[in-house]
Amino acid sequence: MITLKSVTLRRSAKVLLDNASITLNPGEKVGLVGRNGAGKSTLFALFNGTLHEDAGDFFLPSQWRMAQVAQEMPETDQNATDFVIEGDSVLMTAQAEVHAAESGNDGERMAHAYMALHDAGAHDAQARAQALILGLGFKTTELNNPVNSFSGGWRMRLQLARALMCPSDLLLLDEPTNHLDLDALVWLEAWLKRYEGTMVVISHDREFLDSVTSVTLHIENGRLTRYGGNYSTFEDIRAQQLELQQNAYVKQQDKIAHLTKFITRFKAKATKAKQAQSRVKALERMERLAPVMASADFTFEFKEPANLPNPMLAMQDACFGYPPAEDAVAGTPPAVIVRNVSKSVNAGQRIGILGANGQGKSTLVKTIAHVLKPISGVLTEGKGLNVGYFAQQELDVLRPQDNPLEHMVRMAKAGLLAGQSGREQDLRTFLGTFNFSGDMVKQPVGTMSGGEKARLVLCMIVWQRPNLLLLDEPTNHLDLATREALSMALNEFEGTVMLVSHDRSLLRSVCDEFWLVSRGGIEPFDGDLDDYQRYLLDEARRAREELKASLKETKEIVTQAPPVLASKKITANLKTLKRDQGKLEQIMLDLQTRKHALEARLSTPLPAQEIGQLGLDLQKIDQELAGHEENWLSISEQIEAESR
Repeated sequence: MITLKSVTLRRSAKVLLDNASITLNPGEKVGLVGRNGAGKSTLFALFNGTLHEDAGDFFLPSQWRMAQVAQEMPETDQNATDFVIEGDSVLMTAQAEVHAAESGNDGERMAHAYMALHDAGAHDAQARAQALILGLGFKTTELNNPVNSFSGGWRMRLQLARALMCPSDLLLLDEPTNHLDLDALVWLEAWLKRYEGTMVVISHDREFLDSVTSVTLHIENGRLTRYGGNYSTFEDIRAQQLELQQNAYVKQQDKIAHLTKFITRFKAKATKAKQAQSRVKALERMERLAPVMASADFTFEFKEPANLPNPMLAMQDACFGYPPAEDAVAGTPPAVIVRNVSKSVNAGQRIGILGANGQGKSTLVKTIAHVLKPISGVLTEGKGLNVGYFAQQELDVLRPQDNPLEHMVRMAKAGLLAGQSGREQDLRTFLGTFNFSGDMVKQPVGTMSGGEKARLVLCMIVWQRPNLLLLDEPTNHLDLATREALSMALNEFEGTVMLVSHDRSLLRSVCDEFWLVSRGGIEPFDGDLDDYQRYLLDEARRAREELKASLKETKEIVTQAPPVLASKKITANLKTLKRDQGKLEQIMLDLQTRKHALEARLSTPLPAQEIGQLGLDLQKIDQELAGHEENWLSISEQIEAESR
C-alpha cells in the first residue's frame, strides 16, 4: 500500500502539503481533486519519485511497477504501433535480454531469455498495442503512420496508449481525457474499470471521475483529506462538512462575544474579578475555528444579444469538408466529410453535436464559423447573425506572441457593438472580470497555461455579445469550478448554442436536443447521452463485425471459380491482386500454426539448448509474419483502389 505519515511538501517557499497522512490500498481507484495550484501535480511528483518529502515519511512498495503518461510531445518518425509497443517496459527488457544472449551465444541464457520474452507477451504485443490505438479513436489505416504525421492532440493520445500498454501496479493519469472525443472517452472508462492495479487520476470531468473512481483525495490549504466514494459522494460529504463548520464557527463567535462582554464588564469589579479571570482563561484555551471562506470561484455571464434573427442559419444541400492541399496536383477534388445537409438553426436552440471521431463535427462547426468554406450548397445567415466561436485548439484564434490586452484592442478596432467601449482602460477592466489583472494583461499568450488561454477565449467571446455560440470542446483545459461557471452562463444565455464536447455533465445541463454526425450525414439523435453511449458501443461492435465479414468475403472471392469472378466483371489486375492476397493469407495462416506449435513446445520442460533453438525459430517466424503482413496491407490498399 501507499502511505504518507505527517508529510510536508514544498515548492520553493510555498507549502503545498502540511503534515499530511493518508493510506491508499492496493487496487483502489483514486480521484485527486483540488483547485489549480493546490498541489495535485506535486503529489504526483512525490509518487513517481521526481520529488521527495521535506518532512515526514512516504512509502510506496519498491516492487511496484509504475506507469504514467509522458507530458512531452513525442517527436519521432517511428510508426504508431511500434511507438506504443515500446511502452511495455517488461517486453522491452525481455527483448534486450534476448539480443544480449544471442550476441554472447550463451545457450542457457538464451533459453531463459526466450522464456521471459514469451511470458512478457511478445506473441500478442502488436495486437494489444493496436487495440489500444484503435480504442482511442485512430483509424485502422493509421496504425503504421509515423508519429510525427499526427497533430499534437493525437500524439498525446499515443502517449496515453503507451502508458496503458505498460504493465503496472500503479497507474498515474493527469487529465487523461483532455484530448479525447466522447467515443474514445467511453472506451477509456471501460478499460480503466478493468484495470487491476492501483490508479490515481487527476481530472476535471466529474462524470469520468464518478465512473472510474471509488476514493477521492482532496487537497486544500495544505491539507490532504481522504473520502470514501466517487466525486459526487465527495461533493455531498464536503457540502455537509462546510455547513457544519460554518454553524460551529457562528456558535463559537457568539460564545466568544458573550465571554468578551462579561470580561469587559466585570474585570474591574472586585466581587467579579475571579469569575472574569476564569473566563479570560477559557477564552485563551478555546481552539479558534476558521470561518468558511466566501466562495471565490470564477463566474461570468453572456450579455443579452443585440438581436435574435430567426432562423439564425439555414443550410440547403450543403457539403462540408476540406479543399485540396496547396501542393496538390491540379484537378484534385476536395475532401468531402459531410454531405447533403438541409437543416435550420433557430433562435434559442441548444444543440449538442454528437458523433464518433473523424465524422465531421469540427468540420461542421468550422464552416459555420467561416474558418472553412462549404464545398457546395448554400448557407444562408439570418440578418444580424453574430457568431461567437470557441475553437478546439485555442491557438487557432489566439496569437502566441500577443498579450490579452492586445487581443482585446485588436478585436475592438475590428468593430464595436452598440453600447460597447473600446477605451484601453475599459478593456483592462473587462479583462479583470475574467481574472486577467495587473501584469497578466501584458503576458504573452504563448506562455500561459491551457486554462488561462481558454479563459481568454471566453472573455473575447463574451465581449462580442454573440447571438450564436459555436463551442468546440471548450472544457479541455478548464477546472471544475470554471466548467461549472460556463455551464451556468450557458444556461442563462438567451441566444443559440451549438456545442461539441466530451464533457457529459456540460452536455446534459446545457443541451435539450442532439444532432448526430455519422456516415457522411447529419440526423437528429432521438435519445439521451446514456442512449448515445450505448450507440457508440454498438457501432464499435458493428465495425468489428464488418471488418471480419469483409476479410471473409475477400477470402471467398479469391477462392471462387473463374466463371463467378467473370460475372462480377473483375479486371485482370484485380483478379491477380486478390489471388496474391489469398496466397499471402494461406502463408500467414501456416506461419501462425507453426508459431502456436512452437509456443506450445516452449511451455513444456525442455533442455536449455533446445529452448534456445526454439526461441530462434520463433523469432524468425515473427519476422516473416511482419513482412507478410506489410505486403498484405499493401495489396489490400491496391485492391481498394482498383475497386473504386
